[in-house]
Amino acid sequence: MTAHFTWSHFISTVHPELYHAVYAGLCGAFLLMLIFLGKKALNKKKAYVPEGKFSLKAFFEIFVELMAQLSDSIVGKKGRSILPLFCFFFLFIWIQNLLGLFPGFLPPSQNLNSTLALGVLSFLAYNYYGIKEHGLAYMKQFVGPVLFLAPLFIFIEVLSHIFRSVSLGFRLFGNMSGDHIVIGIFLDMVPFLIPVIFYFLGLFVCTLQAFVFTILSMVYVSLAISHDH
Repeated sequence: MTAHFTWSHFISTVHPELYHAVYAGLCGAFLLMLIFLGKKALNKKKAYVPEGKFSLKAFFEIFVELMAQLSDSIVGKKGRSILPLFCFFFLFIWIQNLLGLFPGFLPPSQNLNSTLALGVLSFLAYNYYGIKEHGLAYMKQFVGPVLFLAPLFIFIEVLSHIFRSVSLGFRLFGNMSGDHIVIGIFLDMVPFLIPVIFYFLGLFVCTLQAFVFTILSMVYVSLAISHDH
């Protein structure tokens, strides 16, 4: 497969290994701009009245409502206070994934460092909310039911929690890398018409992977704050 042009070649002051950080910052800035414009639209008079046409305000209304329903079904009503985190996960990852569909851009989610960082953030978040909900009693799950087996249980539980964040990062990285490799191959073989089909497929994969990461994060938060175990 031939090397394709990327805008990264014009960033002479940044080491190639840090290109993913530059693109992640670009995605973050774009997300902040969307949030600012969305908040500005909601602050207008009669903002509570649904608009009759598609707009940024309508997009955020539909998106937040869908995410709230999804959170309620997985986490419960307590998840409403954590909803901004779930919305951030989806939008930030979705924007990163979509960036790779534009010629000359490298999606940060195609770099293992970026996806593992998101996995670590999810790991820190659900453990934080678990401790916030249960206090120090949250740590009892790592000890196990029998005290003399505590060292073994601590080892197993710590590994299982670490593998959660690692699997989140590797899953996102693997799927997005594969998706963009497929698109690149077909661009080399047939540069016209045929790749359009795979761009639509890529759009679906970009959205699906953002949903998968967000849903799994919701599941981990639900397990962390649950009082059933």
